[in-house]
Amino acid sequence: MAVGCGPEAVAITPNGAFAYVANSCDSAISVIDTATSPVMTTFNAGGSDPMDLAITPDGAFAYVSNQISGNLSVIDTARNTVVDSIQGAPMLSEGVAITRRRDALTSRCR
Repeated sequence: MAVGCGPEAVAITPNGAFAYVANSCDSAISVIDTATSPVMTTFNAGGSDPMDLAITPDGAFAYVSNQISGNLSVIDTARNTVVDSIQGAPMLSEGVAITRRRDALTSRCR
């Protein structure tokens, strides 16, 4: 199973069916079917140098911290597409976390 260039982080959907991989050097996200192991799709991360990602507790969305572009991409996991971008994340941000309330995102810098 080959993902994109420079895999930095992986997050598993709550039901365990899919793994999302942040590929930093090609600014892409790969989606893996965990039951069969093939890469189902790879798509643009919506920003430069994705470093981390987190999936909402209901599995509906993934949030990706893009280190160089300083934004968070919002991915609709049903369609595997970037549906929004949250500007103003710290430059060189390396992580993202989601609270159970889903109204709070945390991004950390080194």
